[in-house]
Amino acid sequence: MAVLDKINRNLNRVFIWIAGICLAAMILMTCANIFLRIVWIPLKGTYELMGFFGAIVTAFSLGYTQMKKAHISVDILIERFPAGIQKILGGLSCIICLIFFSIAGLQISKYATTLWKTGEVTETLRIAYHPFAFGVAGGCLLLALVMLVEFFNLFREPREPQ
Repeated sequence: MAVLDKINRNLNRVFIWIAGICLAAMILMTCANIFLRIVWIPLKGTYELMGFFGAIVTAFSLGYTQMKKAHISVDILIERFPAGIQKILGGLSCIICLIFFSIAGLQISKYATTLWKTGEVTETLRIAYHPFAFGVAGGCLLLALVMLVEFFNLFREPREPQ
């Protein structure tokens, strides 16, 4: 279990760094495009790149955000239940999310494979779609891994602090 937890943390660390780099690129590209529009020479393909980078930022942030419990959670009803029921409901939630994001990741991978085989590219910059679609699939599958680790950790006995 410790190995799976370590893999999970390290993969999420890499993904969040990539997401941060893409977000910084989006900010720089937006500022450059605004400045260049003033002098009548906007950047070509900004719309395409913003879409690609936005997809990567969103997908690559999912697992890390779940690990940090930074998603919105409305548990006003759940917190009134006894601890045992809360644990069961938490486990059920993990399993449902694990199944959903596993299926989503696999279906997006199938779609990305189709994009790869057909050679789909963007209109302006002629960039292939499939690497970004595979990236989104990877983000979904990494979130599924986070949910699996959370499920196992939910029912593991807490260790004594050393």
